[in-house]
Amino acid sequence: MRRQLLALDAARYGDMELAARIGAVPVVGEPAPRWQVEWSTGSQVDARARQVMTANDPGFGGGVCAVATAVADGRPVALEICEGDEVHVWDLITGDQIGDPLIDHDGVVYAVATTVVDGRSVAVTGGNAVQVWDLATGEQVGEPLHGHDGVVRAVATGEVEGRPVAVTVGDDKTVRVWDLATGEQTRALLHGHDGVVRAVATAVVEGRPVAVTGGHDETVRVWDLATGEQIGALLHGHDRTVSAVATSVVDGRPVAVTGSYDETVRVWDLATGEQIGTLLHGHDRTVSAVATSVVDGRPVAVTGGHDGTVRIWDLATCQEIGEPLEGPPLEVWAVATGVVEGRPFTVTGSEDGTVQVWDLATGEQIGNPRRGHSEDISAVETGDVEGRPVVVTDGEDGTVRVWDLATGEQIGNPRRGHSEDISAVETGEVEGRAVTVTVGEDGTVEVWDSATGEQVGTELRFPAPVFAVAVAPGGRLAVGFGHEVAVLSLR
Repeated sequence: MRRQLLALDAARYGDMELAARIGAVPVVGEPAPRWQVEWSTGSQVDARARQVMTANDPGFGGGVCAVATAVADGRPVALEICEGDEVHVWDLITGDQIGDPLIDHDGVVYAVATTVVDGRSVAVTGGNAVQVWDLATGEQVGEPLHGHDGVVRAVATGEVEGRPVAVTVGDDKTVRVWDLATGEQTRALLHGHDGVVRAVATAVVEGRPVAVTGGHDETVRVWDLATGEQIGALLHGHDRTVSAVATSVVDGRPVAVTGSYDETVRVWDLATGEQIGTLLHGHDRTVSAVATSVVDGRPVAVTGGHDGTVRIWDLATCQEIGEPLEGPPLEVWAVATGVVEGRPFTVTGSEDGTVQVWDLATGEQIGNPRRGHSEDISAVETGDVEGRPVVVTDGEDGTVRVWDLATGEQIGNPRRGHSEDISAVETGEVEGRAVTVTVGEDGTVEVWDSATGEQVGTELRFPAPVFAVAVAPGGRLAVGFGHEVAVLSLR
């Protein structure tokens, strides 16, 4: 246990070689560790304690406010901006500073990013202006790019239609996009949400990957993930917080389905930005969860609300299908969809700790409510165990339970192990077998064999509460603990 924590801390402090050495140290009386740390963030680590490079320039001073990486003349390099008007370039192999600082800025500089323009590696810096630098020669390329009415605080680079661009944001509340080959500004972007962003889903619109977001500002926004632009005007209709978002395809059109504190469900055409049909009104309290599926060839949305009902909506007609699926008169907090033996189903989790499964084609409840949990259910996840569709539930009673969706029976005994609340559950495959991974506020991660219910290996311990986990391709674990993220892989 201590060996794994020490290896994790070494990774957080930026020394992956030390992390690997610690993880490989044999410990008398303990088996060899199954997991090794691939990398970890260190946002809560004092930067002065991490591996550092010290500038040769005696005038160097102030804090570092931005860094970026690139390849210049075949050498991997890092660029560093201190509080002033200098950019330092470092050889990442030797740790030596390369040449003189880039200092011909029009005042202070706050941001830097890198890209390739016409075959040469360049840095793009932002401060009182946007400037482009050739990393091989250290010379400025062209004239400063002026446009922002105030300081440029951040810079990113990308590609639009095969052309390298820089995207800049600043004190003037605008986002601007620059063609780095011509130095011309291509467009200005709208501001983003002005309140907490509450929900997100992804889709593809006319070949473009997009994100759909909703938040406390009562709007839904669509963003082009390739360019960072908001697509069209904001989608405004809800008059309270947008609490849930899902996406689907209706008659070949990508759509978003949103639920809100205003007790309504709305459907949006993501290509046009228009609301489709009238608002879907049925819930008489907050719509807390939305999922999508296909029933008899029809795309549907399944919504759960604090009114204790689950409703099914035909997305082509914007009409409710049948009567609400009503269980106990308790708030529905989670909804998921899947397929059992060719039949679409929905799984719901309620505030009293029960899990219910419903046949979406008939509206009938499958089996009796699953009442294994003694306290609230906080998450529902679907998966597959030895060819059997299952649902995994996480409760505030500290247990994780696996249910056979075809029979409604609980598989094996509840998974117990965490000493505090379980904060997330995830299903996946590790070494060819289906596993359930649970994480807890006690700072532990546990891996369970979904077929047998047995714990796989020893628990992994982290120096802060763990709130998120994902099983990545290859059986790797991505773990969010405290303010950090770490990735672990099997040895």
